Amino acid sequence: MKRKQHRPDQIIAKLREADGLLAGGATIAQVCQRIEVSEQTFHRWRNQYGGMKANEAKRLKEL
Repeated sequence: MKRKQHRPDQIIAKLREADGLLAGGATIAQVCQRIEVSEQTFHRWRNQYGGMKANEAKRLKEL
């Protein structure tokens, strides 16, 4: 399976979608399947990008 490289703005959009699904009562496994990432990737993204806005993530990448 080919790996897909996500841009920071895409990651933040997927994390926002995931937060909505989790608030609606979905499990982490269901959320990961819906946003098409592994649970490991989901947790890594959450630790790295959680709470950021798209412009903050772009600035982080520039540094």
